[in-house]
Parts: sequence; structure tokens; C-alpha cells
Amino acid sequence: MHDLPNFIEPLLDLCRDAGELICGHYNAPGAGDYQAKVDDSPLTQADLDSHDLLMAGLAALDPDAPVLSEESAPQDTAQRRQWQRYWLVDPLDGTKEFLARTGEFTINVALIEDHLPVLGVLYVPLERAAYAGIPGSGAFRYERAMDGSWSRCALVTRKLEQGAVLTLLASRRHTGPRLRGCLDWLDTHWDAVQRLGSGSALKFCQLAQGKGDFYPRFTPCCEWDTAAGQALLEAAGGKLVGLDGQPLRYNCRESLLSPNFYAFGDPSHALWQQLLRENGP
Repeated sequence: MHDLPNFIEPLLDLCRDAGELICGHYNAPGAGDYQAKVDDSPLTQADLDSHDLLMAGLAALDPDAPVLSEESAPQDTAQRRQWQRYWLVDPLDGTKEFLARTGEFTINVALIEDHLPVLGVLYVPLERAAYAGIPGSGAFRYERAMDGSWSRCALVTRKLEQGAVLTLLASRRHTGPRLRGCLDWLDTHWDAVQRLGSGSALKFCQLAQGKGDFYPRFTPCCEWDTAAGQALLEAAGGKLVGLDGQPLRYNCRESLLSPNFYAFGDPSHALWQQLLRENGP
């Protein structure tokens, strides 16, 4: 059994190096160049360079564990259903945000054991800050000092208090009838609701910091989009569940698509229990 906390600092350094590569592309001529993948999503040189660095770094850090990245070739992950322990990586989560120059993109790295994320790191390249969590051990925000060391502060999700404004987090790019229906439901069950938009996995960081209460997702995403965020959120006291109320599990299906989900900052609140009863699968 690996001592999970010992992975954190090497992962922070690795993500920081990948983040510097991404920032180099972000600030260079040609930052808007990309090619379309088979699913029509964009792929940039920043995605590929971050992928290469993270793959090499994780192989050196943990040689016995395979790595599944969004940019992995199919032949490299053909046996993934047999993996019980592996790293799950999105080398640049929010490529559309990268191309749109919003700055709202992250690097996501999670360790999966027996279909559950046991460690997650989300790195924000333009902030040069990281969010890391180990469920059962705690969640922290890290910043890198001039001497190369990392300082940290603990993260705890906020309690949903009666009379407070409920903050729903969602992507500005994703709307649709299910999200509008969810907002309508909240408006009839809570006095004051506001919506904040942000890209990529930053919404998990906001929940873990206590800057939001609820993140519903009804549009397609993949397992590498959610795993690190799930570990972080659970470590900070929140919860990520499918519409059936069960925590998301990984590498259980032929597809790597994640199911629709709800992410809660204060999962024990009666409002969310009612939501799950009335707005399940």
C-alpha cells in the first residue's frame, strides 16, 4: 500500500512543469492553432506537450501503475478494464477555454484504486496554484514560493445555511433544458439562488474552497474530467454523485464517458436529499 501523502509534492512539481509548458504556448504566437479530434473537440500543441511530460513524470514517480490520459493512444489503454490501480489524467482540461483566452483551464491528475479516486490534484497554470485532496485525509490549496517550496492552506466546503444565497456553479458554455429545470426547481425550494459560470474543473476547486454550493452537470464529460475533482471535493467535505445518489465509479464501463452528476458542498443538507428524490435518473 502506497503512502498517498508522499505523492503530493512530487505531483505538484510535475504539474507545475506541465503548467509552465502550457503557459508558454498560451503566451506565444499561434496559441489559437488547433486540430479537431474525431469527436470534434480541439487538440492543441499545449495538450500534447503537457501529456508527454506528465506521462514520463508519472512513469518515473510510480513505475508499477499504468496511466490513462485523455490523449493516450487507444492501443496504450486497450487493457484498461483489467487495471485496479492507475493514474487518470487530463493534461489540459478546458482546451476551449485555452483557445478562447479565458484562462479557465486546469491540469487534472487522479489516482484510481478499485474504481474510486483516492487522490486528486488540480493545477491552475495561470495562477501557479494547485488544489489537492486525499479523501479521509484532507484537502489543501498550494502555492509555490520563490525558493521552490510549496505553502498550503486547508480547504473545507461551506455549510448551506438557511437564509443564505445558494451559489450554483456551471459552465457558461453549457445550458439546456435539464439545467434550466434544475434552476427552476431551486428557485421554488430556496429563497435566493445565484449562478456563477466558470470553465473546466475549476468548479470543483470553487466548491472545495467554499465559494459555491452546488454543481450539476447534464452535458457529456469524461472520467478524466471528474476524477481529480471528486477526490478533492470529498477530501474537503463535499460529495460527487450520479443522479442516483451514488458516488461516481471509474473504469467500470466500455465507455469513458461520465454519467450526469450532482456535486454538493454540503451533502448532508436536506435540500439535496429532496433534490435526489425528486430529480433522480
